Amino acid sequence: MMSPNLKAFLDMIATSELGARLLLASDNGYNVLVGSTADHPRLFSSYADHPRQLIDLPRLGKKSTAAGRYQLLARYFDPYKQQLGLRDFSPASQDAIAVQQIRERKALVYAEAGRFDDAVARCAAIWASLPGAGYGQHENDLADLRRAYLKAGGQLA
Repeated sequence: MMSPNLKAFLDMIATSELGARLLLASDNGYNVLVGSTADHPRLFSSYADHPRQLIDLPRLGKKSTAAGRYQLLARYFDPYKQQLGLRDFSPASQDAIAVQQIRERKALVYAEAGRFDDAVARCAAIWASLPGAGYGQHENDLADLRRAYLKAGGQLA
């Protein structure tokens, strides 16, 4: 069972990566391909495997295979699938991978305890939309993300 703070932290990451409107325009973000917008969602239809679609992002001058609620790259899916004993790219599998990534950044204890700012800082290297990520993509404001976390039911320490 996932703690309310961890669930709210995952919701915040999805909001940061995809935006609240795109979450509503999809299966809560679980079926979203990189480059989607709320007005033009690009969705995949099967959770059997990571969609593994290389998508051109001319605005960024890059291509990416990011997909799902937490925008996981295809090259990371197979190692996590094996490590965690996953069978597919279902919402439960995507959540399990995101929690493992948070754990690997030694941020799980902070996320569960409501030490929001500390958890975000430790996870910035994973998710490009978090403040301080430094990937040259749009980074969201920490105060806005904190509001999303609180709206999702998270409690601050």
